[in-house]
Amino acid sequence: MLEVTGLRKLYEGSGRQVEALRDLTFRLEAGELVCVVGPSGCGKTTLLKCVAGLLRPTEGSVALDGTPVTGPRPGLAVVFQEYGRSLFPWMRVAENVELPLRQRQSIPKAARRARVAESLEAVGLAGVHRAYPWELSGGMQQRVAIARALAYEPEVLLMDEPFAAVDAQTRADLEDLVRGLWRERGMTVLFITHDIDEAVYLGERVLVLSASPTVVLDDVPIQLPVRRDQLTTRADARFTGLRSRVLELVRQGGGAGAGAGDEPDGRVAKDMR
Repeated sequence: MLEVTGLRKLYEGSGRQVEALRDLTFRLEAGELVCVVGPSGCGKTTLLKCVAGLLRPTEGSVALDGTPVTGPRPGLAVVFQEYGRSLFPWMRVAENVELPLRQRQSIPKAARRARVAESLEAVGLAGVHRAYPWELSGGMQQRVAIARALAYEPEVLLMDEPFAAVDAQTRADLEDLVRGLWRERGMTVLFITHDIDEAVYLGERVLVLSASPTVVLDDVPIQLPVRRDQLTTRADARFTGLRSRVLELVRQGGGAGAGAGDEPDGRVAKDMR
């Protein structure tokens, strides 16, 4: 379904290079929900941008159903961490959700509106079509961003630490929302997070990355029930054991280079294209 092979990314600027990703190879089968964790600055966001076609890798490849991903393409949708920047404040909620659908001339206006309504209902926002993003809470704004991705009907949903900026209760609600949508719609989901508990709770597998320059340290299967809830799942001894295993791997992979690989500053952010 989604294959990443030998992915390497160098940033260059001010006479020096930063090797953000060294050699990443992994595969997601259709319908999997896979989480990615690693030390701070290990290149998680760089990885997601390469997978989404938003950033060209220095070496290696990304393929969706055997077709190379060389730029943004149908079938892939992204939910970013900073919902405040991904939603247009001068557009109402329904307009924000409908925006990417307007690029598809084959979808009639009535069908677009129906898809917007269905997507907002799916994330629990059936009554906010005419609100502006700035009138909503942070958690509700992120639900709007998720609804926009759902309206696009992606084969693969890419999520870049989407709940990092919300409070703990809202985060738990959004985690359950993602699990529910994944079960109902059968999407393939690649979920980037810095939170180990979140990765174990959400994922069917957890990919653990090393410090920059980054490789895959381990691919941990999460042997928990498909149906999960915040109380019983997190109290399960299996959850505790898996959390400890992933945490130990992250600590082992931290190394002295942690912090060098993700989103370099302007002096070294010039892409090697």
